[in-house]
Amino acid sequence: MTKRHVIKKASEAEFQVETGVAPDSSGYSRWRAVGYDDGAAHTDFGRSRLAPGGVIPTHVHSFEEQFNLISGEVTLVTPEATVHLVAGDYGVIPIGVPHSWHSVGTEVAEWADILSPPPRKAHGYDTYRVADQPAGTPTVVDARDPRTRSFGNITEGHMNPGRQSQELLAVSASMRTALLVYSGISLKMMVDSDLGAVASTMFMVQYEPDGKAGAHDHPLEEAYLIMDGEVDAWFDGEYVRMVPGDMAWAGVGCVHAFQAVGAPVRWLETQSPQMPHRHAYRFSRDWEYLSEKLEGEK
Repeated sequence: MTKRHVIKKASEAEFQVETGVAPDSSGYSRWRAVGYDDGAAHTDFGRSRLAPGGVIPTHVHSFEEQFNLISGEVTLVTPEATVHLVAGDYGVIPIGVPHSWHSVGTEVAEWADILSPPPRKAHGYDTYRVADQPAGTPTVVDARDPRTRSFGNITEGHMNPGRQSQELLAVSASMRTALLVYSGISLKMMVDSDLGAVASTMFMVQYEPDGKAGAHDHPLEEAYLIMDGEVDAWFDGEYVRMVPGDMAWAGVGCVHAFQAVGAPVRWLETQSPQMPHRHAYRFSRDWEYLSEKLEGEK
């Protein structure tokens, strides 16, 4: 049977020079945790690094790129804006949009990213070098400024159910800013169609010490990067204790479950393609209930 999941421990991290998705770059490397060669149809998930003085010159992709800066600082230049990004900032670069990355300061910058659909080696990684675009005056991410409408910022405070009052939010309270809280789990949407994404979504998940998600699967692919804490995870019956820096991928039909271990656990998650309006979750528990009920009716 074809394996429908991938588990990568932080200790396995291999950052390699990536000229395929970053032509003519200097100081750039990436750890691809899952991609086309792993059987993923919609997900290329990993972590990128840009060394001090590094640059990824202007290029375009035939895939969508989403990112969340983990550490360091960079400047991202697009036709829409020149944005100075810091830890916690996230955004989307739509298909075909020219962009370049530039190191800022003396610290290595690192960000998590998803490329969807996955770039293919056989097709030159679906990336094209184009004429350099001059940078404008850098601006910071501002959730209330429509000029940086493709970007946002997330902090630990955004995941706190007690800090969701109007006066504490950067933008007007709405479903767009809502923190979803259920079963010891908090979820905050980051990149979605509201920011202009069409291929994937990116969001932050936090489990309280009693947080638990029972066995389920989806008609889409999910990827995970543990940021804080520890979580027990199961992927098609394979158990793993996941800690900060670990990554995993669950393909369509992979039955998976999670349970927090002690202190709150927080991870970055992606879904590709975007979630359907109905039947996005298939919980094993619910269908087992039906099976038992039908058996009792015989």
